[in-house]
Amino acid sequence: MQRSASNAQAAVELGSEQESVVVHVQLRPRRGATRKCLTALAALAAEHEEVSFAVTGLSKDDRVVRVTVGVDLGPRTAVAKFSPQAQAAYAFVSAVFTSLYDHMPVYTAEPSGAERAAAAVLLEQAANGASAADVLEGIPADPASIPAPRVPSPDERISA
Repeated sequence: MQRSASNAQAAVELGSEQESVVVHVQLRPRRGATRKCLTALAALAAEHEEVSFAVTGLSKDDRVVRVTVGVDLGPRTAVAKFSPQAQAAYAFVSAVFTSLYDHMPVYTAEPSGAERAAAAVLLEQAANGASAADVLEGIPADPASIPAPRVPSPDERISA
């Protein structure tokens, strides 16, 4: 689930003035709804063929899978002028938030190296016909991302 534009790569090669701007949106489907989320993302991408995007990160915990999607807005100077490429990318991001709201989309920072590696494995194995569920089983859960339950103070306790 990746689509790139050749002009984005050419823009990066021209220098930092033409550096491409990427927005990262993270979808957080419940573990059982991951396949449905990826299918909906693929359907949405088919509606926005002119947009360059990629699954840039993948991680999970005991409750949710975090799928990070990087959307290329185009060269920095063109984004400032609200180019047609930037407008199409903004329309795609808006559609992600409106049509995939069940999967809790949020803007996020660039994914970590481990998340990028897991996304690369997903894309590689999906190209070979493996299911997303198979790929997710191979990724270790990150228990540190789930906060521990808060212990109530003595004032909050209700006697039985």
